[in-house]
Amino acid sequence: MSITLPNASLDDTLSEAHARYERANPRSQAVHLEACNAMPGGNTRTTLFHGPFPLALESGQGGRVRDVDGHAYIDMIGEYSAALYGHSHPAIRAAVEAALARGLNLGGHGIAEARLAQLVCARFPSIELVRFTNSGTEANLMAVATAKAATGRKRVMVMNGGYHGGLMYFGGGGSPVNAPHDYLLGRYNDVEGTVALIEAHGPELACILVEPMLGAGGCIPATPAFLGAVREAASRVGAVLIFDEVMTSRMSAGGRQAMLGIAPDMTTLGKYIGGGMSFGAFGGNRDLMALYDPRRPDALPHGGTFNNNVLSMAAGYAGLSEAFTPAAADALFARGEALRARLNAAANAAGITAQWTGLGSMACVHFGIAGPIASPADLAAADKTALELFFLDMLHRGFYLARRGMIALNLMVSEEECTAFVDAWQDFLAERRPVLPG
Repeated sequence: MSITLPNASLDDTLSEAHARYERANPRSQAVHLEACNAMPGGNTRTTLFHGPFPLALESGQGGRVRDVDGHAYIDMIGEYSAALYGHSHPAIRAAVEAALARGLNLGGHGIAEARLAQLVCARFPSIELVRFTNSGTEANLMAVATAKAATGRKRVMVMNGGYHGGLMYFGGGGSPVNAPHDYLLGRYNDVEGTVALIEAHGPELACILVEPMLGAGGCIPATPAFLGAVREAASRVGAVLIFDEVMTSRMSAGGRQAMLGIAPDMTTLGKYIGGGMSFGAFGGNRDLMALYDPRRPDALPHGGTFNNNVLSMAAGYAGLSEAFTPAAADALFARGEALRARLNAAANAAGITAQWTGLGSMACVHFGIAGPIASPADLAAADKTALELFFLDMLHRGFYLARRGMIALNLMVSEEECTAFVDAWQDFLAERRPVLPG
């Protein structure tokens, strides 16, 4: 462990970390520069970009990934929760190889999609019928479209700071590329204010779309009181309540909704549910989902060449039936809860103002915030420079996580590796103490 001098500045320390990163990753830099010739900023997925240039990964095995410069990392982000099974899980790999042997792009119905649908419906009691898509983004777009068609209303309520895919992002109030719905923004975890908004706009509200825990918004859990109040208010005004459980579905075998006993009208899923393949799903009560029954003369259309692609169907079924059993879900949740408690205890012991928020196997760190964190507005004064230093320092220590400080455990990250992460966090706090908020 090196020592940061007491008179060092945070900006200078970060500049040194950037220089160290550049020296250690020349091939990643070359990959980035070449990519810039064909993609804007060398990038086709904004989330993965970070300065001075993004790390280029070449392989993954178990709970670890390796970059093009030959560095190995314990994978603490798990493809932003999609890689719940780690890399090359034997059950999923076997299922994919078997599907490959039978042929791709068959252009018809198969038995795999029905098996996966039945398993999803069994796991999520609020999902009586389900349809598949290619991503969580598509799933949320389809769920909102379903609600608008069913209610004949146009307004869509979301939460400030919410993220429902690349076309529905509400950090800072919204994105210029958002789908052009008539949005009503609520404040996350504000029971009184949100209920008042629902009541005031009830006759025009088609749906309320909410994450049981803000993912991209900083791993901020919704309180049971908040979700319960939104459920009751949605029922009173006749709006469709949609839980975006693309991330939080991993909190138990039946998602966060099962843990809380709060049933939405519709649920959206994605990421790991497809076994790590491109996947999304939207489902809900029978009356709503029956609108897509093609046997009806008034059926709503829902196409998608790859909705039932054989790889996602096979991988998803293998993952849910063989690897992510209810017992495995409970164990992963408990491991994540224990890890977050240890990380927060270490920050307190070091006298550093840093909080890890989250639920179960997902967490995010915030520097410089001493008070409670209930909504993205509470993060306005967070120290982003300290966060970037943390990200680079943890890469240096052999841990791969999100640039925004988020982690998402996968099934192949062991208890010993969680302990190693806590040790690295303590090492970081000790080394960088002079420049960290405290």
